[in-house]
Amino acid sequence: MKIARLVLAFCGLLFLFCPPVFAEDYIIGEGDVLGVSVWGEPELSVQVTVRPDGKITLPAAGDVQASGETPEKLSSKISRVLRRYVQQPIVTVTVAQITNNRIFVSGGGVPSEIVPMPGKTMLFQFLCRFENLQNVDLKRAYVMRSGKKIKTDFYSLFVEGDFSQDIELRADDIVFLPTNERNKIYVVGGVNEPTYIFYREGIKVLDAILEAGGFTEFAKLNDVTVLRGEERIRVRLKDVMKGKDSAMNIFLKPGDYVMVEEGLF
Repeated sequence: MKIARLVLAFCGLLFLFCPPVFAEDYIIGEGDVLGVSVWGEPELSVQVTVRPDGKITLPAAGDVQASGETPEKLSSKISRVLRRYVQQPIVTVTVAQITNNRIFVSGGGVPSEIVPMPGKTMLFQFLCRFENLQNVDLKRAYVMRSGKKIKTDFYSLFVEGDFSQDIELRADDIVFLPTNERNKIYVVGGVNEPTYIFYREGIKVLDAILEAGGFTEFAKLNDVTVLRGEERIRVRLKDVMKGKDSAMNIFLKPGDYVMVEEGLF
């Protein structure tokens, strides 16, 4: 949990000092608001919205296909059209408002939503927008683009801080954040705080019991069962704690149930 708090604190600083900037190769889409400026020709300079058919209507130039173009390429296209009316036109296209740059979130680990992105956004920045990723299985998470997974497993990036794993998100990317439910280990029976804990590499039976508050007064330390699907594994932890059979303190797996029997004697 300490690591998670540090990550969230870093996220706050990231957004404070690193505001989003527009990507140089931003692709214009339907609904975007564009500012078209023709130097020395104020009557030809307008602000227009890209229609659902992907076109914009400009004075003198008429209908021009804008969707699918970058601002730089659209500037060149409009310049060529205006040469019929203006000698050597200098055209600048800016994106005044982005409505096309959407990211889709699904998977069940967080509520599904469509997130409008105001400009260039890295995956780490995007993950920082969520207050709590405890219920997300970051190892099974992925980014899908045009029907293909282009990035899988966010754990090393978001938890371990391996920023070489960071990628820039693009319009219409799908960020799949699956639930962490299958990674839970349940500890029940003769423990002080029956609960679930999230699997981590190297966790053993005794570790899980201690995280559940330890044994109750009436717990049968040599009558512990690990349920793993159809398999029942009996564990004698009293012997383990006396140093007689450390091999009995087995490694746990995601989805295990640790059941501690109780009795009066």
